[in-house]
Parts: sequence; structure tokens; C-alpha cells
Amino acid sequence: MGPRYRARYPAPVTEQRAFRLGYVPGVTPDKWARMWAERRPHVPLELTLAPTDEVVTAVRATELDAGLVRAPIDRVGLHAIPLYTETTVVVVPKDHVVTAADEATLDDLADEIVQRPQDDTLPWTDRPGRAAVSDPETTADAIELVAAGVGVLVLPLSLARLHHRRDLTHRPLRDAPQSGIVLTWPDAENSEDMEEFIGIVRGRTVNSSRTPRPVKTQPVRKQPPRRTGRRR
Repeated sequence: MGPRYRARYPAPVTEQRAFRLGYVPGVTPDKWARMWAERRPHVPLELTLAPTDEVVTAVRATELDAGLVRAPIDRVGLHAIPLYTETTVVVVPKDHVVTAADEATLDDLADEIVQRPQDDTLPWTDRPGRAAVSDPETTADAIELVAAGVGVLVLPLSLARLHHRRDLTHRPLRDAPQSGIVLTWPDAENSEDMEEFIGIVRGRTVNSSRTPRPVKTQPVRKQPPRRTGRRR
């Protein structure tokens, strides 16, 4: 599928079957990766960064074991559980009038050119503001246009942080659609590794995890032999 970035966490000592996790830009799986390393040290976690469509396709083809992606997605052949909803913000130059308030509304953008990148992740019904002459190809391109003074950009907070620039800032945008992050994996019987990762992202403790744990058996105490016969 041509992923844009791959990382292994942690590096395996010997080549073993890894748990392959895809995730989209803006999602930070570091905390979950650390917990995985603590709970499943014998199973390397392989991370792949790619857009939602690529991750979903790879999960459905079992090229990845699971994916952290933005909803909505095509659920055919997949499980999916919602994890959290992202805050939507508007990115503007630091001297923009929107920065006078702690948050903005869609009405505040009525007269603004609102950049609409082709990789926009928000589920719009009616887009605010005015459209640009042409749509930028990527969110990164749209950020460059805003920095050049050409319009504003509405996107999830995680992506605003990912593309942070010192000459830009952002404000929460009320009434805007929001992006949700979901965990998706193939619609088949869950492996122990899959159950473990579901437990990690849902906040289960080690003791409450559904993954079977080795049963510790108590050593059997040997009883002294019973004495038989009469004492002399």
C-alpha cells in the first residue's frame, strides 16, 4: 500500500511475528505503544503511518492487524470501536480578528475564504465561508496558504498541532462537525494480541484484561510418610 512511514517499537532481538498497527496523521500511539511493550514484550509492535483510506484497505487485506483511523469508514469486513472525539479548530494568522475571542463560531467565518484541502477529514454538510479559487491538495498545503494570508483553515486540533507554525494560531470552533478516532480490525475471531490491544486502548488494567495469563501454581508440599505398625 506504500506507507509513508514505518517504525518498530521496540526493536526485536530476533525476527518474530509482530503486531502490525496502522495510524493516521495526528494520532499519537506512543502511550499505547509503551503499555504494549510492558504487557507483550515478546511481540514487537510495528507502527505504520498512512492516511485513513490506506490504513483501512491494509487492515481489510490483513496487511495490518489493526488501525487507528478517522471516522467515518466503510465497515464492510471490519470491526470498529470509537475511542475519542477530536476538538475542531480554525487556524488563522496570529493577528487575525478571530483571535480576539477564546473561541469562534461558523458565523464568524461567513466572509472568510475557508481553505478546503482534498484530504479534509471533517464530515461537512454545509461548509462555512467562501471557497478559494482552487482547493489545495493537502492539509500541509492549506497551512502554507493560511500562513501567506490566503484564508483560514478548519481542521481537528490534533492536525493543527501536527502542522504548528509560530506565525499561526488556532481557536476552538463551535457548531462545526467533529472528527472521531476509531480502532478498526478484521471481522474475524480475535487473537490474543488483538484482545490485548483492545484492552490497552480501552484502559483495561493488566488484571482486567481478557488476554489469558499464565496460572501460577502453588508448590505441592510433601507430607511425611505415615507410620504404621505398633511401637515397641
